[in-house]
Amino acid sequence: MTATYRVEHDLLGERRVPADAYWGIHTLRATENFPITGTAISVYPHLINAFAAVKEAAARANRQFGLITADQAAAIGFACHEIRDGRLHDQFVVDVIQGGAGTSTNMNANEVIANRALEILGHAKGEYQHLHPNEDVNRSQSTNDVYPIAVNVATVIAIGELLDAMSVLREAFAAKAVEFRGALKMGRTQLQDAVPMTLSQEFGTYAVMLEEDQSRLGEAVQLVHEINLGATAIGTGRNAPAGYAEAARQHLSAITGLPLVTAADLVEATQDCGAFVHLSGVLKRMAVKLSKICNDLRLLSSGPRAGLHEINPPPVQAGSSIMPGRINPVIPEVVNQVAFEVIGNDVAITMAAEAGQLQLNAFEPIILHSLSESITHLKAACLVLAERCVSGITADEEAMRATVENSIGLVTALNPHIGYIAKEALETGRGIAELVLEKGLLPSGLRVTWGRGPDSGVWTPERLGS
Repeated sequence: MTATYRVEHDLLGERRVPADAYWGIHTLRATENFPITGTAISVYPHLINAFAAVKEAAARANRQFGLITADQAAAIGFACHEIRDGRLHDQFVVDVIQGGAGTSTNMNANEVIANRALEILGHAKGEYQHLHPNEDVNRSQSTNDVYPIAVNVATVIAIGELLDAMSVLREAFAAKAVEFRGALKMGRTQLQDAVPMTLSQEFGTYAVMLEEDQSRLGEAVQLVHEINLGATAIGTGRNAPAGYAEAARQHLSAITGLPLVTAADLVEATQDCGAFVHLSGVLKRMAVKLSKICNDLRLLSSGPRAGLHEINPPPVQAGSSIMPGRINPVIPEVVNQVAFEVIGNDVAITMAAEAGQLQLNAFEPIILHSLSESITHLKAACLVLAERCVSGITADEEAMRATVENSIGLVTALNPHIGYIAKEALETGRGIAELVLEKGLLPSGLRVTWGRGPDSGVWTPERLGS
């Protein structure tokens, strides 16, 4: 009869582990100790794949220095390849928030890789005398260098995907700027009428805002390419052979295709989380600006009768269970909520980085969790906003034209030629264009005209309206 469990040992004693589990006793204890979120680290595939890459790089370097056999290195490498191909992710079961500076995550990875490598070598799971999670898979390493490096690699890859999603949203706004080139409307400051502009200018600005944040994000992620591989426990490199750090870095760069660099001071790099704080700050900047854009979209689409109603978002779902025909701006609303979350995550990352003590920051698991949530949710928000909202927006040009014609803000554009008549318009409720024509205030041969040409929206003495 096949056994349903195997017995494993650690310094606290022995425990029964499910026979078919690739994880072992250290992972088992961690699942019992940290029932915090109910969310396993497997929800972050970039992190799991990054761990596999780091462990393969370490195995190559350890083989290079004669610390493990060629068969052991090959089996570890094969197991890591399988993990990066998406296999065994369900075996990464420890909670995303955990004590121990990420030790439980590192041990979970060591045990899964070791047990799969044992199978490849023809042994049963748990027969660690042939290949051990700590002594072989984790050789020349510590959680204190492996965990942050895996977070760095995962973050670089995830940021690349976020930058791609931002491009999709930026291009959606840019396309609308072209489409709305001739659509005149009133610009507003402090929610009061200002001067005429085009809807093209408004949407073009959103594209520029996103482009600026893409540049800042691209700059910030460069700091995360610096790693402390080979630092081991506190940055001194104890228990790793001379030359290991550079050898392992070269292997990791080759495996990931990333231009990783070894930190100039490994003691500093092991305790400092400044790069994560900086990156999170840029993500917060992006979230704030994205939320501002969504505030604008909600305001511009307000109505349809009692609001601005200058744009029409695509109807993606019924808006109310009680008010017939109502369509709510649900996509901008969900993006607003993502922004609120990112801002909160930035506070958590800031506090976690500040709470580090002496040679290590023990709170990188919450940094990983918060940073990953911010990046993943911002990526999804950009794609949803582009595909489910911006690309389907249409303009209500009649409503915008009526607003311009009746706004006292029109007088600002005409002021150099006709003086101030805003007070009369405001007191009588009549439109600026109507009063200008009635009083004969236009220069000879000129009149207020409206059109959709390449110079629409340009207000000059020669062309007062477009």
